[in-house]
Amino acid sequence: MSQVAPQQQKQKPKKLRMRSELYDVSGSAAKLKNRKCPRCGSVMAHHSSGQPRWVCGSCSFTDYAPK
Repeated sequence: MSQVAPQQQKQKPKKLRMRSELYDVSGSAAKLKNRKCPRCGSVMAHHSSGQPRWVCGSCSFTDYAPK
């Protein structure tokens, strides 16, 4: 019997972000643009596709926006 290998999908290249994109800098103060996770303190990501939500990549905490 011949084995058919599954087709491998090409992954999109990961978007590299500069640290300066994550902060608003005004004068001598720098403010974080995104929220911090209430569970572990890491920076959360905002996803607007589907239902808007904030997701923590470290502990998988998800906070859904009200409709």
